Parts: sequence; C-alpha cells; structure tokens
Amino acid sequence: MPQGKPDTVPDDGLSTRQRRNRGVLAVHTGEMKGKSTAAFGMALRAWNQGWSIGVFQFVKSAKWRVGEEAAFRALGELHERTGQGGPVEWHKMGEGWSWARKAGTEQDHAARARDGWAEISRRLAEQRHDFYVLDEFSYPLRWGWIDVDEVVAALRQRPGRQHVVITGRDAPAALVEVADLVVEMTKVKHPMDAGQKGQRGIEW
Repeated sequence: MPQGKPDTVPDDGLSTRQRRNRGVLAVHTGEMKGKSTAAFGMALRAWNQGWSIGVFQFVKSAKWRVGEEAAFRALGELHERTGQGGPVEWHKMGEGWSWARKAGTEQDHAARARDGWAEISRRLAEQRHDFYVLDEFSYPLRWGWIDVDEVVAALRQRPGRQHVVITGRDAPAALVEVADLVVEMTKVKHPMDAGQKGQRGIEW
C-alpha cells in the first residue's frame, strides 16, 4: 500500500468515496500486549471526529480501573460541557471472570456475557454509536458463551457506517474471516521475561 493507496481496486460497482465510507470491522488478536491499547488509540481518533463512542469491556473486573477508562470518561465529560469531540459510553459486561473468579457459577458469567452481547446487538441494529470497542470479546466467543455465527451475522448486517474493533487472544476463525482489518500482536521481548512485573503507566 504505497502512500496509502490500495494495491488493487475491486470491481464492486462502488465509487472511491462509497468504499471509503463503509464501516470497518477490525480484530486485534495475538499473544502480546497492545491489542486494547491499539483499539483505544483508534477510538481517540474517532472521538476527535465527533463520533459517538461505545466501549464494552468483557473480561476485566468491574472493580479494575484502567487508565483508558478514566481518560475516555473525562473526554465524554468534556464533550458534554463544550461540545468538543463526541459522546462516550463505557460499560463493563462482566465480573472479571478471567483474572479473578468472582461470585457466581460459570453459567452465571456466561449469561451475563450473552446479556452484554444482546445489548450490543440492539445498539448495532439501531445505529446507536459510530465506533465500538468490544474489549476482550474474543474470550466469551472462544469459551462458547456467545455464539460466533450469531455475532458474525450481526456484524455483517449492521446498518450504516458503524466501525467495530474487537480485541482478545485467539480470535475465532469465522470472525477473522469476516473482518476488514486483522492485526496479530506477536511477542519479540517482554519485561516479564526478565522477571519484571507490570507497572503503573505501562500496563494500567
């Protein structure tokens, strides 16, 4: 893609403008850190365009406070006060099922995940947001808590120009197949390899 130009132009009957204005489905997967960070970087650009942002976290604990959440809530408040940027909603769809088991059975957690996806599906159908971050969404898909085919169908059929970024390891093949942009984060080096734990400002 020299200078941002595509290698080929598809014979799909669409103009360059029409093709550019289609919603993008992106998947950030792989074993290395940075998947969510990259997604939130895209969301920052979307906010600057005045787009409505919807963030839905599926794995991190409801009590877990990440720097991105504080920053985006502040940006949402800035929009409400001044009109700058776009509106922001941040939702936590579970109780931290992957890192620290919370009260409730696996069936309870799976039901909460399905409820979370049902809400996202409704929002996609009504075009509630311009830009969605489904953070760590690959996990409930991989665990079989949410039907992959149902998700793929809803994403394919979403109306308008709604952009969706999904993060998490081991993204299902069907999701990768339907996505427009897929990034796999691979590890070359990590501080933990040398025994260093995560630190403030880097991991959270």
